Amino acid sequence: MDKEQMPNAGTPDEAQNKEPETQNQVANENDNDSEIASAHGDEHSHGSDRPEGGRGGRGRGKRGPGGGGGREGGGRGGRGGDDRRGERQDSEWEEKIIQVRRVTKVVKGGKKLSFRAVVAVGNGKGQVGVGIGKASEVIMAIQKGIADAKKSLVSVPLIKTTIPHEIVGRQGSSRVLLKPAAKGTGVIAGGATRAVLELAGIGDVMCKSLGSRSPLNVARATVNGLSELRTFEQAARLRGITVKQMLS
Repeated sequence: MDKEQMPNAGTPDEAQNKEPETQNQVANENDNDSEIASAHGDEHSHGSDRPEGGRGGRGRGKRGPGGGGGREGGGRGGRGGDDRRGERQDSEWEEKIIQVRRVTKVVKGGKKLSFRAVVAVGNGKGQVGVGIGKASEVIMAIQKGIADAKKSLVSVPLIKTTIPHEIVGRQGSSRVLLKPAAKGTGVIAGGATRAVLELAGIGDVMCKSLGSRSPLNVARATVNGLSELRTFEQAARLRGITVKQMLS
């Protein structure tokens, strides 16, 4: 019986060299399989960490406070559009800075620096006030001045766009003369007086400062004159007569 022909296996040295090559190929295939498995695992883990619906956008429109993200688990939402519109509508008050001064106070060990702000606040509908704020920073001083001005508001009687009669306002050594004017005259005033009158909603008036030109005293004198204005009905009621009798 003939012997089965065996494949040529080569020399023993060639066989030994082929065994490490096959082992390296197997090791490389195992490493590739492990990398692919880890990549899939990372994708699953990232996918599980993400909330359903993804990251939420900033809220707009009528979603109210917190805006809201996309779906469940959405991210941070912005403030609602309605709140912003409400804040703009509520802020009918306008303010003007009349003066900002640096003030020094002598204390033990040196001088203390601070700022004083004179601010006028009004709504353009017959209400106006003047306030003072003092702080170590300008912004804080202005904020305090606005709060103080809103505490001392006065109501101004208006006849269309002007004042009902002539008046002289006084504060300290400052005096301010206010006269009604025809439509189209405009606000003939300067400095602190103009700021106060414009915030009060007066469009036609003539003014003249007769005393001290200190901005604070002039502004307070203007507010004093506006607070003493009276309409024809109020003057007739105080006298105990009718408006027709008073004008005749």
